[in-house]
Amino acid sequence: MGSKYAEAGVDVRKKGIEVFKEMIDNLFPEAFCVVAEDPDLPGYGLVTHSDEAGSKVIQSYLHWKETSNFNWFKGIAQDVLAMNLDDIICVGAKPINFVDYVALNPFKIPKVELLNVLNSGFKGCFEKLKKYGIRILFSGGETGELPDQIRTLDVSGTINGRVELSRAITGAGVKSGNVIIGLRSGGKTEYETEENSGIMCNGLTLARLCLMKGEYQRKYPEIADAERRGYSGRFKFDQYLDELGMTVGEALISPTRFFAPVVLRILEKCRPSISGLVHNTGGGQTKCLRIGENIHYIKDDLFEVDPIFRLIQRESGESWRAMFENYNIGVGFEVMVSRDEAEDVLSIPEAFGLEAKIIGRCEKSDGGNRLTIKSRFGNFQYE
Repeated sequence: MGSKYAEAGVDVRKKGIEVFKEMIDNLFPEAFCVVAEDPDLPGYGLVTHSDEAGSKVIQSYLHWKETSNFNWFKGIAQDVLAMNLDDIICVGAKPINFVDYVALNPFKIPKVELLNVLNSGFKGCFEKLKKYGIRILFSGGETGELPDQIRTLDVSGTINGRVELSRAITGAGVKSGNVIIGLRSGGKTEYETEENSGIMCNGLTLARLCLMKGEYQRKYPEIADAERRGYSGRFKFDQYLDELGMTVGEALISPTRFFAPVVLRILEKCRPSISGLVHNTGGGQTKCLRIGENIHYIKDDLFEVDPIFRLIQRESGESWRAMFENYNIGVGFEVMVSRDEAEDVLSIPEAFGLEAKIIGRCEKSDGGNRLTIKSRFGNFQYE
């Protein structure tokens, strides 16, 4: 049975990127991010990561077209920064600087107004992170006006970090007997002002197409490739649903949660017992497969599925097996830790108002990394 997400034009397994591996100078192949030796600072590694907000920007664009309010784009800044920062945190790196890249079609969206609201968004994020001891230099970026290449806009960024090699979280220490602590992607923490749906930045293509009414595509044909697929949903962007506790549009553009304030505190207090860290972005619940060696990850006590994911599954008809691979399904970040230290780790997110619990365990695998998910929707195997 094929994935609806793949039919929508997105390959969650990113086939083809393996051709670049031979050129990558990576000190720790089992780590979550590439760590390269710092040529000017012995004993340290450099970590560089690039990511974007994905097609979430198209949902924000739709909101703007319907309301003329540019503030719908403000959360995109947090999406881009969180998608980069929380990835390099997975190897224990300390962020250094960040640059953004905004590509837009100037015939579809005014550049100056867009850049003003994105600037405000980035500024607010840096100030919030600074309160938790995370200082990131903003080194500018690039704006591309590309009317022949871009339908609407794309917002991405790149972050640089540094890690002491002897203290890097390489994933090599993940072993049988470790437990998996999940940090929830939805809800509200002490450092957030609004409830978060938990969706982060992955799976938005399928979500938009299956939830938003087709009338939007007829009004704004630039928001989708009509020759191959279209919007087929039942909802307007400002339609409130009790099951979500917010409008459908608000749920889709909920900014990706910053996990860095919590994870850095975990590393300060419990670093020796932490064997692996995983940011559940592209690949969703299967993201853990990229760290460690010959590990069987078993997740049998996940959080109750956040309403946005149930809604997407119901409206799209996507299989639950594919849903766990497309989306984080309520667990935005994972910490692999010795069982003896689990309670110490759990006490830290609790202090931030971030829900966390043991969602599974690690066992030995004889044939590469494997994942078993046991849920009320079925049991699923991934390799």
